[in-house]
Amino acid sequence: MDNYKKESLTLKGAVALGTGVMIGAGIFALLGQVAELSGTWFPYIFIIGAIISGFSAYSYIKVSNAYPSAGGIAMILMKAYGKTTITAAASVLMALSMIINESLVARTFGAYTLQLFDVGKNSLWVPALGVSLLILAYIINVSGNKIIGKTSQFMAFIKIVGIIVFAIGGLWVADFTLSDVMPSSDAVKNYSAASYIGAIALSILAYKGFTTITNSGGEITKPHKNVGRSIIISLLICTVVYFLVAISVNASLTITEIVKAKDYSLAEAARPAFGNYGLYFTVGIAIVATISGVIASIFAVSRMTAMLTDMELIPHNHFGMSGSIQKHMLLYVVVIAITLTIFFDLSRIASIGAIFYLIMDMIVHWGVFKHLRKEVNANGVLLIAALLLDLIVLIAFLWIKLSSDIFVVIIAAIGIILVFAGEKWFLHWKEN
Repeated sequence: MDNYKKESLTLKGAVALGTGVMIGAGIFALLGQVAELSGTWFPYIFIIGAIISGFSAYSYIKVSNAYPSAGGIAMILMKAYGKTTITAAASVLMALSMIINESLVARTFGAYTLQLFDVGKNSLWVPALGVSLLILAYIINVSGNKIIGKTSQFMAFIKIVGIIVFAIGGLWVADFTLSDVMPSSDAVKNYSAASYIGAIALSILAYKGFTTITNSGGEITKPHKNVGRSIIISLLICTVVYFLVAISVNASLTITEIVKAKDYSLAEAARPAFGNYGLYFTVGIAIVATISGVIASIFAVSRMTAMLTDMELIPHNHFGMSGSIQKHMLLYVVVIAITLTIFFDLSRIASIGAIFYLIMDMIVHWGVFKHLRKEVNANGVLLIAALLLDLIVLIAFLWIKLSSDIFVVIIAAIGIILVFAGEKWFLHWKEN
């Protein structure tokens, strides 16, 4: 896992990588939050999120197929904007959204693990367990444990099969019928259009793991074809899995019950369906998913930030430490993730991550449309459609947060301003 090897990742391996990153906190932590904003329509919100993610993936697929590279998103931005503040800031926003996702996964690990014990959901054990997971992930990554790389496909398989078994079993126990697929018409009256779009914004986070595949473009066999194929296949698999799980949870619990247990809604849905054994099974799958997800994510973001350092797009200080830049980045990434895990709950972590990701995503779409469209033979209409969809979702999501949790918007705004201002100063300093 430490070494970059050209054409060392098969199509199957790339799909396992994409689904392995996506099927983690995406379904375990976000399902309850999406249900809170959309009611009984939440299973279909995940489908809409997949469609929007499909439009977003178009930009990444076209550029990555033309220029497969381990640089991934940073490479796309560099080709579109050159060595500019926009390239550097957007790359940092992507890195931050990945670190935020690690905090989301870490707290999810804590929330699900505590379901095995008689401990309150607001217990300090949630962040404590999350911090412990991040420290463990750092130790494994810094030691260069090759077992992680070899077992990533196996872990992805276990997660997907386990979640599908949970979903189908839940539907079977709940005496599911086709009428259960259709949400209540009365439910629409209780939620605004902005609320539904806000739910879509969170659902998009459950799919953004496909960008991990673009960061491994140079390692995939026949990359000019397989990068795009692996992204599409990963999105399709995750869409089916998310929809099945959402329908199963919806059949087992009321919306009130889902919202009450939103940080561990899958575990709560397992109780009436399977009893304690189902609870143990679901928590076990959640633990496997979160542990493997955070280990893989920390490795990916440390490699991305090390590459940004080599490209002289971000500053770096050794602080007297020995070893490679990536080893240093591992420590910095984990420290930031631990800080977020301690001070922010799941809802706020997910919200900040969604804002950062959507802004970065729009910058990518505009860059490809403005500067690379003809070069990579991309359809301008699809690029603009992806940009507008992101913009609509972002505006609605900000509107919701301004009225319900303005602190999140303030923190996100401060973060974005600091990133752009800091990068502008750094690049100007480097130039002089």
